[in-house]
Amino acid sequence: MSTVKESVEVDVPVRTAYNQWTQFAEFPNFMEGVENVTQLDDTHNHWTTKIGGVKREFDTEIVDQLPDERIAWRTISGDTEQRGLVRFESLDNTHTRVELVLDVEPSGVAERTADVTGTIGRRVKGDMRRFKEYIEQRGGESGAWRGRVTPG
Repeated sequence: MSTVKESVEVDVPVRTAYNQWTQFAEFPNFMEGVENVTQLDDTHNHWTTKIGGVKREFDTEIVDQLPDERIAWRTISGDTEQRGLVRFESLDNTHTRVELVLDVEPSGVAERTADVTGTIGRRVKGDMRRFKEYIEQRGGESGAWRGRVTPG
């Protein structure tokens, strides 16, 4: 399993950054290769991705969520095995550090090649940069889910 870690500072309050990240259906607006994310319930999402011409579908479960601090998830079914954590750190009233740690198990030739060549890391870095642009250009979040999920 490969681990990718990337952070970005965004020019919005921590609440705004966190609230926007909880709008999973908006991920295709800033995540390269993500075609669709459907929220099934408070803790489950269905993903459709297309990376390097390879389409994958999988389900994730949020396993830990604390508003304005963190969201952790893992895959529970489908073509992809991953787990991740995004942390939100308030730097001051109008600036937030968003850090993503993603553990990915490459499942096919394309994914293993992307892992070896550093493509996954570059993609995550680009996604975080695009999130910064997306939230700063919006000036506010498109919605929010402030529920809490505790590790079981």
